[in-house]
Amino acid sequence: MLALVVVAVLLLAQFWTEVLWFDQLGYSQVLWTQWLTRGALFLAGLLIMGGAVFASLAIGYRTRPVYAPSNQEQASLDAYREAVEPLRRVVLIAGPAVLGLFAGIAASQQWSSVQLWLNSTEVGRRDPQWDLDLSFYMFQLPGMRFVVSFLMAVTVLSGIAAVATHYLYGGFRIGGSAGTPRMTRAARVHLSVIAAVLMVLIAANYFLDRYSILTQEGDRFAGASYTDVNAVIPSKSILAGVALLVAVMFVVTAVRGTWRLPAIGVGLMIVSAVVIGGIYPAVVQRFQVNPNQQDAESEFIQRNIDATLAAYDLEDVETTDYNASVTAEPGALREDAETTASIRLLDPQVVSDSFRQLEQIRGFYSFPDTLSVDRYEIEEESRDTVIAVRELDLDGLDAQRRNWTNDATVYTHGFGVVAAYGNTTTSSGAPEFWEGGIPTSGEMGEYEPRIYFGQSSPSYSIVGAPEGSEWELDYPDDESGGAVNTSFPTDEVSAGPEIGTFWSKLLYSIKFGSEQILFSDRVTAESQILYDRDPVDRVQKVAPYLTLDGRVYPAVVDGRVKWIVDGYTTSNQYPYAAAQSLEDATVDSLTETSTTIAALQPEKVNYIRNSVKATVDAYDGSVTLYAWDDQDPVLQAWSQVFDTSLAPVSEISSELMSHIRYPEDLFKVQRTLLGTYHVTDPGQFFSGNDAWRTPNDPTASGQDVAQPPYYLTLEMPTQDAASFSLMSTYVPAGGNARDVLTGYIAVDAEAGAAEGEPAEGYGKIRLLELPRDSTVPGPNQMNNNFSSNPDVSNELNILARGDSQVIRGNLLTLPVGGGLLYVQPVYVQAASGTQFPLLQRVLVSFGDEIGFASTLDEALDQVFGGDDGTSAGDAGNEITPPTTGDDTGDGGDAGTGDTGDGTTTPSPEPTEGAGGAGAGAPAATRLTDAISRASQAYQDGQAALADGDFAAYGEAQARLQEALDDAAAADAELGGSGG
Repeated sequence: MLALVVVAVLLLAQFWTEVLWFDQLGYSQVLWTQWLTRGALFLAGLLIMGGAVFASLAIGYRTRPVYAPSNQEQASLDAYREAVEPLRRVVLIAGPAVLGLFAGIAASQQWSSVQLWLNSTEVGRRDPQWDLDLSFYMFQLPGMRFVVSFLMAVTVLSGIAAVATHYLYGGFRIGGSAGTPRMTRAARVHLSVIAAVLMVLIAANYFLDRYSILTQEGDRFAGASYTDVNAVIPSKSILAGVALLVAVMFVVTAVRGTWRLPAIGVGLMIVSAVVIGGIYPAVVQRFQVNPNQQDAESEFIQRNIDATLAAYDLEDVETTDYNASVTAEPGALREDAETTASIRLLDPQVVSDSFRQLEQIRGFYSFPDTLSVDRYEIEEESRDTVIAVRELDLDGLDAQRRNWTNDATVYTHGFGVVAAYGNTTTSSGAPEFWEGGIPTSGEMGEYEPRIYFGQSSPSYSIVGAPEGSEWELDYPDDESGGAVNTSFPTDEVSAGPEIGTFWSKLLYSIKFGSEQILFSDRVTAESQILYDRDPVDRVQKVAPYLTLDGRVYPAVVDGRVKWIVDGYTTSNQYPYAAAQSLEDATVDSLTETSTTIAALQPEKVNYIRNSVKATVDAYDGSVTLYAWDDQDPVLQAWSQVFDTSLAPVSEISSELMSHIRYPEDLFKVQRTLLGTYHVTDPGQFFSGNDAWRTPNDPTASGQDVAQPPYYLTLEMPTQDAASFSLMSTYVPAGGNARDVLTGYIAVDAEAGAAEGEPAEGYGKIRLLELPRDSTVPGPNQMNNNFSSNPDVSNELNILARGDSQVIRGNLLTLPVGGGLLYVQPVYVQAASGTQFPLLQRVLVSFGDEIGFASTLDEALDQVFGGDDGTSAGDAGNEITPPTTGDDTGDGGDAGTGDTGDGTTTPSPEPTEGAGGAGAGAPAATRLTDAISRASQAYQDGQAALADGDFAAYGEAQARLQEALDDAAAADAELGGSGG
């Protein structure tokens, strides 16, 4: 009895705490619907399998002969009968129960298929073969196939049980006169009925195969081919008819007692399966299709193309021929001034270390290794922004401070967001923050800065305290004795289940394996326990039917920090649509290196929609699911299953709408499919000579992994104005293909700021197709061009000497000036010790022209001749070294070359004694001296930066620039040999 109580408490610690968690969030219907569906299917599977096997065993035993036949065969079975008899009742119950248990578990796994079947909704499209609404394939057919397959398994196991029982107790025997099997009438009827049921189920399986062929993967394209339609589908119909005929023969056997008819029937079915189901389709394929395959398959390839474009929401892609220029001419950027002024110079993956060093404040705070890109309205101007949440990271605490009290009740939350301009840096090359610090300050306005729910939050925290008690660390503050404390207002806000009762303490102590929860005085009647705090985990639990995007991003919305999560509904049952592995399509250089960005799970789908936008409040953990695509039939079905869990799009505030963006993983899947399905002519598609692929990331050294898409503001050739977009490029597919650009793809990624509805252009995909003889270099060719350029390589080598390390940032591609412009930021950081990258150079290329300068404006001038009518500096893209003043990154640096309004001041003259070898010295001597001065200046600058002495840092940067210029001049005299 005590053991049962212990087991019950252990189970409750897992299950009842889930009930409390869902109930606190307001999604208890999701949990109970899922559990009840699973439970009903488990019970049904258990009863059907267990009952059928039990019945088969019982019938076999009860109809056994009173006296077993007296022959040698049966005599040898006497020992087995005697051994089984004492355990017969146990076997009769335990055997079916075990099989039923496994069957119930298997059936419960199909809860989603069954719910979609029961809640099927019309899709509004019909398949081209049977003219059925696609809901039959996406919702009903999977459920039907599950039922048929399950019943076939039940029938086979029941048949095995029947055969074993009848044989053991003499109901039939193998040996006999002329070697023919002999059996009692009861055994004959029993086995014949089971066989007849099995034949009916096989016939049903053949019948459903005719429809499933439309969702299968073929060698060249998905869906039914010419051979399938003209040979395989008819053969399935014939085989279904043969199976039904054999079922009738088994029924006749049960009545008349002869096995000859079903034996002939089974033989006929086997021959039919081989000849009609195998040989005939092969003959049609070889002699009718293969000699004329392109013409024969044309209709079915077109079906595949049309279905694939519809299933992946690619029907409205705007495709434009783009004869990209490779010659940079003065004035070419005038029409693209808005794009060039908005070019993002901060690489969100590279500058994470800069955020940590400049804004981490304490070691127990952290930023993700890849930051997010968003848009914010700053001084009535929409600006690309690199943003991150300052989260709590317990691993950053000293070992002396790691104990249960601190981990669970003191260090409970992070604090604030940090935001920097995407296209502007300070004069030192550091991110120019427009929001940061603790307490937070900047242009963001008032918002709740406490981060209780995030991607690196502790596994659980206990918050809330009696009135007058505050032991949660809010933020460090020297003026308040080292820290400001707070207490989560559990009397006003619910963020987790209450844990004040003895029963709750006991259950959660068991759940987390921590007896301190039960005995600590800090767990009071006011306490709440926070767990499952990762935004992805929270959304996945309340919406188990969604596939979630691998990137979660924060936004300050309506006074709160919200995590925004994109949810997808998928299917693998869309007729004729190409199947795509989500993992293969979404793996790129970021997912391979980041700890917070993941590729999607390795499942194959042939239909996907971004049907749900979800938010998780970083303060109270509340989850809101918005039905973003209420026309999606899969979401409509799930909306009927969980009818209280989804909010309409009309409830999205204008501020939240302004931060919703087109999701990366959906774009990755779509760009993968468009690499093949940009070809819509069946003949050209069949030849496969115009297939594209995503280029490998040139910045991922030694890895053959795809380049990720990038968010940035750009204006496509067919647009009237620049917009926040997500872009990628294409190069020819094939291992030996040239790495030249074949296509450029961008999607309008900004939902706008209208309350309750996205902007009209949101989600519009634009594809630029370059000529097939394109000479525009691809990303890896361009990376090679940058690296092999003598001026670039020499200066990069100089920057990398000594204790410095050069980091090349994301290689961006933009359609400007009638061609394609490449921009790559170049960062420098210490090779060891305290490391954080500072933007020092910008690489630019258009065609064969390369620019390499301290600012984007200067680099563009080098490429376009300085007469392009635009200035990247107008957007504040200057990183000229400072002279004096406090570098606060507040839009302008006093006394520096960056005034924050796009204007620059001349760099300071070299300080006395800063120069090295005189002008008359040999070039080699001057090169060596300049390299030495550059190394020393860089080290001085790093030391000054570590001390917070920005005036000294600016002076060191000026000396560094002078030394680099001297080194370049001396190297030029030597013919470039000094690099």
